[in-house]
Amino acid sequence: MAHDGRAIANFVLDRCDRLGRTQTNLSLQKVVYFCHVWTLVKFEEPLVKHQFEAWQYGPVLPYLYRDFKAFDSSPITSRATRLDPASGDSGVVSYLLDEEVEENLNLVVDFYSRLKSGTLVAFSHVAGGPWDEVWNHDGVVNPGMRISDERIAEYYRSRTPPF
Repeated sequence: MAHDGRAIANFVLDRCDRLGRTQTNLSLQKVVYFCHVWTLVKFEEPLVKHQFEAWQYGPVLPYLYRDFKAFDSSPITSRATRLDPASGDSGVVSYLLDEEVEENLNLVVDFYSRLKSGTLVAFSHVAGGPWDEVWNHDGVVNPGMRISDERIAEYYRSRTPPF
């Protein structure tokens, strides 16, 4: 089930367009993260095939950050793209999701996309949570500051989804 994070970001952006909501680079990172969290908990499989990293303002997919960093704190108006190695052309990353997964993502996006960036950061920075454990690792080496899916599932499995 694991997808390219750019495909999930494009799903989130498309859903937000339908809801009349905008996303910044910061808020998009958090909404994609929570899509990954609640898919991991519900289906016991990762949604995104790459691990999130602990950055100052929360969990981040570095390649997704690079795709949208030009927007800074402005609303994102484009979609994530990928270079086709065969043709050398760049194209929008598409998504094809299982119906159950898409229904779950709709619930997640509908809830989290209405929150302000600062609230999303606070939710992702919860004391004792996966980001907090990695970011505040007390000197333990954690190359790339990666947040493991196992830790995410372990922490959120005992939480009730807010939607």
